[in-house]
Amino acid sequence: MTIHFFGTLLILFSAFALISCNGDSGKNSENHLPSNTGTEVPAEMDSLSGKVAESIDSAGYTYILLDDKGEKVWVAVPEMQVSVGEEIVLKPGIEMVNFTSSTLNRTFERVILSPGSVSERGGQAGKDMKMPSGDSPMGMIKAPAGSGMGVSTPFDDDVKVEKATGQNTYTVAEIYEKKSGLCNNKVVVRGKVVKVLPRILGKNWIHLQDGTGDEKKGNYDLVVTSQDMPSVGDVVTVSGTLYTDKDLGAGYKYSVIVEEAGINM
Repeated sequence: MTIHFFGTLLILFSAFALISCNGDSGKNSENHLPSNTGTEVPAEMDSLSGKVAESIDSAGYTYILLDDKGEKVWVAVPEMQVSVGEEIVLKPGIEMVNFTSSTLNRTFERVILSPGSVSERGGQAGKDMKMPSGDSPMGMIKAPAGSGMGVSTPFDDDVKVEKATGQNTYTVAEIYEKKSGLCNNKVVVRGKVVKVLPRILGKNWIHLQDGTGDEKKGNYDLVVTSQDMPSVGDVVTVSGTLYTDKDLGAGYKYSVIVEEAGINM
């Protein structure tokens, strides 16, 4: 199986989130959505520029160690020709952490997935590239429907968190159970952070569990987006707006998701 790296990036950057509540998507137009819901487009993100400190070609794409005035970051692009010391400008992309390349037998602490050069020079950058799924950076964030941004998060049997108190409070399982009546409403959920994917599409993607729900039913893990950054293992209370049946395209779907969330420890 192969993955269209650049095509998938375009979908992730440009697809507008489709939200359906109570089975009637017609009730929710763009005007009803908060300004920062959905995905950001590349124009809203900074381009990546600097000197090429190192480059590695592997399996149809190129890893570039970009040096911007002493600050270095790895960027993965569809295969392109670059030279050490060359000044380049790359399109903005998605940041991944702890990405392992099987073909290089190497783990990158931080890598940004970019569609390629802004100037479209250097060969195939910006074109539709097929990459083996076993070594594609996009494979790190491909997820089954409903599980949110990132690979499927397993049920943690050891998590037992008491429900938050006050108004609009729910357990994770209750969010799924009552989702049809809660869409576009404020909800408060207390849970343990079991996964954090930072700075993807301008947001931090946080997975919460509280011990409720069932692994077979898939109603045990709640995806939350926020500008706040908790750590894995933190027990937090999140307050945000619940959306249901959100589809970003390219197989990224959410049965429920809490957005614009504030996080309290």
